[in-house]
Amino acid sequence: MPTTPPAEPETVPGVHRYVEHVMGMPISLALRGRHATTAAGRAAWSAVMTELTAVDLAFSTYRADSVISRLARGEVTLEQCPPEVREVVALGEEAAEASGGAFSIFLPDPAASGGPRRLDPSGVVKGWAAERAARHLALLHDTDFCLSAGGDITCRAASGSAPWRIGIEDPHDPARVLAVVPLRTGAVATSGTAHRGAHLVDARTGRPPEGIASVTVVGTSLTWADIDATAAYALSEQAVAWLHTRPIHSALVVTAERKILRVDPRSTIALAGHT
Repeated sequence: MPTTPPAEPETVPGVHRYVEHVMGMPISLALRGRHATTAAGRAAWSAVMTELTAVDLAFSTYRADSVISRLARGEVTLEQCPPEVREVVALGEEAAEASGGAFSIFLPDPAASGGPRRLDPSGVVKGWAAERAARHLALLHDTDFCLSAGGDITCRAASGSAPWRIGIEDPHDPARVLAVVPLRTGAVATSGTAHRGAHLVDARTGRPPEGIASVTVVGTSLTWADIDATAAYALSEQAVAWLHTRPIHSALVVTAERKILRVDPRSTIALAGHT
């Protein structure tokens, strides 16, 4: 379930926007500052999309010729894969250990207990790929950026400019903004099923978690904000306690009963209608 990109309207002076689709999701960029409309800014956006397209070719589980599909079929070994694949698999293993197995890139078939697991690194790839691609934007001098990959966001704002304002959707009413995160430099990721249905599972059982509607994590790294949001969602009733153990800035958990639970030591999340 996506967070909402920057709240600045299209007409705000100095904010220039780009939108394209790759990896089965919208990729959007807001730029402001020196290179918002320059050739350098356009080239950086092109480099972002080129990198994400390459990631899709390598990691798509829907492409029979992708490296990850060939690895899953045993046609290549992990050692024979590009270093990016080995990096993603290592991140998945680290996340599985940290979450007690609730998060994993090796998912079970709930209808075949104890059977073989399928390789699906999607829970790592989106945030990891967007964070890597954002390095092209970070090279733009005197330019703020906010990059959204399917609603998961990594951004930068200079100390002299206003923070980006990231909206968090209400999973029970996606047209409503539940909270706003003012963010200068960092990441926001949300996991939930409001837009894609029950596609998230507890990797220990292969079944969708119950009692939880969404988890949003604010942190330094989009790679880990995305992983932690997905892992916390899989942990369901244990989400809040587990998030307290993670090196995050803050988090917002919404239950199936519409209860809002905050892990917010830095007070970085402002609930809509609250001061």
